Amino acid sequence: MPYELFSDEYYMNEALKEAKKAFDKDEVPVGAVIVAKNHIIARAHNLTETLNDVTAHAEMQVITAAASAIGGKYLTDCTLYVTVEPCFMCAGALSWAQITRVVYGATDPKKGFMRSDYPLLHKKTQVTANVLRDECASLMKQFFQQKR
Repeated sequence: MPYELFSDEYYMNEALKEAKKAFDKDEVPVGAVIVAKNHIIARAHNLTETLNDVTAHAEMQVITAAASAIGGKYLTDCTLYVTVEPCFMCAGALSWAQITRVVYGATDPKKGFMRSDYPLLHKKTQVTANVLRDECASLMKQFFQQKR
């Protein structure tokens, strides 16, 4: 189904394309894009298995790519779209990057940053949850069912 251009659903669908790339590589299927001024400036997906690096989450990869694309470490006026709620590590990195907005699909009831009693994101960061939640959650469920 086509989504309205520049909508949260449109960009989350782009993050889902990245998650499917991870799935095809036998990585946990999390995908992310960062948007600035209605343009995707960075795309990434989990690479923890490929790189043998526990920090190679989609969010960490896309933060690095976006910072390179804009030539600076602060991602103000940028929005992250990620298929699964970021973990504590990724939320900390997003805070340091001062990202303006985080939009995620499926919640992570075990390791998601929203479980913290301490605010992990920058105080000005806005959060939108559950965008294309069912599609994002379905990909994760499919991946872990294959692992059992």
